[in-house]
Amino acid sequence: MSSNMKPIKLYSHAGGPNPWKVAIFLNELDLPYETEFMQFPDLKKEPFESINPNGRVPAIEDPNTGMKVWESGAIIEYLLETYDESNKSGLIYTSGAAKWEQKSWACFQMSGQGPMYGQRAWFTFYHPEKNLTSCLDRYGNEIKRILSVIDSHLKKSGRPYLCGEHVSYADLMFVPWAWLTPAIMGEGFADEWKKSYPEAWAWQQKLEERPAVSKAREAREKANAK
Repeated sequence: MSSNMKPIKLYSHAGGPNPWKVAIFLNELDLPYETEFMQFPDLKKEPFESINPNGRVPAIEDPNTGMKVWESGAIIEYLLETYDESNKSGLIYTSGAAKWEQKSWACFQMSGQGPMYGQRAWFTFYHPEKNLTSCLDRYGNEIKRILSVIDSHLKKSGRPYLCGEHVSYADLMFVPWAWLTPAIMGEGFADEWKKSYPEAWAWQQKLEERPAVSKAREAREKANAK
């Protein structure tokens, strides 16, 4: 990486998992970046809407290329294609079935895990009508189903990661939403996860051990402590 590289600006929110997905990849690629934590009212107005028309985080501004990119999946793809063309990170399977498996799992994270965990969080913390048991049960059961999909796949494949013997970008995309689990499923859910979905639990723990993940998690805890 050029020593003249300017820091990428990451627009984030302390509690939201998707910006921390991006932070993990910025750490994995050892890219300089600075984080601006946004407040919800500022997302739906200028100047932020000129960066992300959808008024959500994450978004980035890259002064090295002049690019503004929004949506976590698009940002991750941009970072890998722009700053890891040679796959030095080893996070990309470049051929064979694994190349398409990683894309499939990445899409499952964005269409399955993120929305289902997000809805459970919404009805737990933000929805004005509280204790809607049917809603909480629906999304709680979906979280368990998603864990069962991952667990079953890992058991069948006999591999430590979703697409093979080494970690891919798709694996890492799942990590930050799992950080919400104690808050939205209860502190005791970890025991159920370990017992009912042991392969998915072991997979999550391996991912948590990566320095880039630890760095992002520590930054998240620090941001939420303020």
